[in-house]
Amino acid sequence: MGIPQPAFYIFKCEQSAPPGMPKPSCVTPQTQDLFQHLAQSLMKQGIMGTVQPIRTSCMNRCQMGPVMLVEPGHTMYAGLTKEKIDRIIEEHILGGNVVEEYVIPQEMWDAPISPADMKQQMGM
Repeated sequence: MGIPQPAFYIFKCEQSAPPGMPKPSCVTPQTQDLFQHLAQSLMKQGIMGTVQPIRTSCMNRCQMGPVMLVEPGHTMYAGLTKEKIDRIIEEHILGGNVVEEYVIPQEMWDAPISPADMKQQMGM
């Protein structure tokens, strides 16, 4: 018997901008423990095997950070706190309902574009 595939992947941005950079950062002294909180919360719920948290670099939504992307569903959550992460786990991951008020605003997250369409837009 093989290892089951995770039902969810949670990509948490762990990018931190160097001091003095003009753009905001998903990891600051105030938010540096959010990934650890996410992983510990999944462990406490007993679902770490079926929900895979993944540290990722910049997802280009710096002004909305801290952010994380939940797959499947392509749901990006913004402005994360420990309390928001706990609610996302409870309602989305366990309950199957997206926590709409934490989802990144539509104007910051357009529909996906295929690589072929992107190349065409770039004149390539």
